[in-house]
Amino acid sequence: MVDGEVHWVDGDQPAAEDVERFVVEGVIGVREAVSRPVAEECEALLLADVGIDPDDPTTWTQPVVRVVGRGGGPFTEAATSERLAAATEAVVGAGRWVERKGIGTFPIRVPHPDEPGDDGWHIDASLPPEDDPTSTDYLRFGVNARSDGRALLWLMLFSEVGPDDAPTRLRLRSHLEIARHVAPGGDACTSPYPLPPLDHLPVALATGSPGDVFLCHPFLVHAAQRHQGTAPRVIAQPGVAWAARPDPDRPAAERNAVEEAIRRAQAPVSRGRPF
Repeated sequence: MVDGEVHWVDGDQPAAEDVERFVVEGVIGVREAVSRPVAEECEALLLADVGIDPDDPTTWTQPVVRVVGRGGGPFTEAATSERLAAATEAVVGAGRWVERKGIGTFPIRVPHPDEPGDDGWHIDASLPPEDDPTSTDYLRFGVNARSDGRALLWLMLFSEVGPDDAPTRLRLRSHLEIARHVAPGGDACTSPYPLPPLDHLPVALATGSPGDVFLCHPFLVHAAQRHQGTAPRVIAQPGVAWAARPDPDRPAAERNAVEEAIRRAQAPVSRGRPF
């Protein structure tokens, strides 16, 4: 059931009230964070790379095809968009994140009779297991209480995404529940699974147009879904890395929105919890 809506930034970059909405809800949307022509060029290149013709359903042979990453040309232009950088800095802080030169991964979804098989609720974990720090088995990855591995998740649209076009489902305010859930693990790599109860929280859809980007807290729970529309859907979900270690316990005036959300969620009951 969809019973929530994403807050969209009204202006060139997030204002204080937009940043507060990010703290509370775990996501804000930025219209045309990447220019539409650039986003559409990326879409065309990706579809050609995987052999999907948007006008020929006979080429839609799998419900989802993933492209690990792309850089250069329009992909670098999208990743380094000034508007996207300004929005990211409003949430994470100037100089506190690592600029990307490329983008990935790209889950490309098409209408298909088969189930996608990847539509469960999850967060994007970023820390390898402590007993195997070079592991590439992402099913074993976890997080820690301060979100060392990731500052943000960019959910980037490269095609039109309507309610039937497999829009990502976003569990609003779930980042606060996850922050509390993993807090006992401290700085250790901790699996967030099984997830805590989240059914009481509203669900919103990441719908929009090519070039729109959703800035998601790294602890925001989200899920894919089956494509029920009429044309291929292309998005990307790259993570944004920290330039220096986050610290939710730094003085309030120095905390960014990602740290502030974690701090509020993990604050002892004696301090009072606003959520």
